[in-house]
Amino acid sequence: MKKLLVLIIILLITGCVSESNMKLSSPGFKPNKPIPAKYACQGEDINPELNISEVPEGAESLALIMDDPDAPGGTWVHWVVWSIPADTKVINEDSVPGTQGVNSWGNNEYGGPCPPSGEHRYVFKVYALDINLDLDETSNKNVLEQAMKGHVLASAELTGLYSKE
Repeated sequence: MKKLLVLIIILLITGCVSESNMKLSSPGFKPNKPIPAKYACQGEDINPELNISEVPEGAESLALIMDDPDAPGGTWVHWVVWSIPADTKVINEDSVPGTQGVNSWGNNEYGGPCPPSGEHRYVFKVYALDINLDLDETSNKNVLEQAMKGHVLASAELTGLYSKE
């Protein structure tokens, strides 16, 4: 046990392991609370404003994934974005903050919550990366996740809920 504690202290001192408090929030909805219809298929179908804070030093870019883990048949990807500047503090409502990849509808755009039935969770995940990814716009969530392996300095999540009226 002592050896493990010493190893952890050494890794922290040398910077091989970092503690990050990166955060993701939105003025449009609170964590684990309903997402307004404005941001869904029944409204304007635009992305909500997202606020990013405490991005770790050394980050070269950010990436963002929004998906629905409650979709029938498996996770449904609503938005995939990379090459977001690392100094981004706000992703504005109805904006394109970087290069958009292909979502589950086969489009390079934001697709708002649109569950077939019941209430679903929608998870926005932001990643601080130590590189700027050079991916083709035909890339999807799987390609992005593979490209990010070994390059994630920190991440943060924000989950909202949505059900059709």
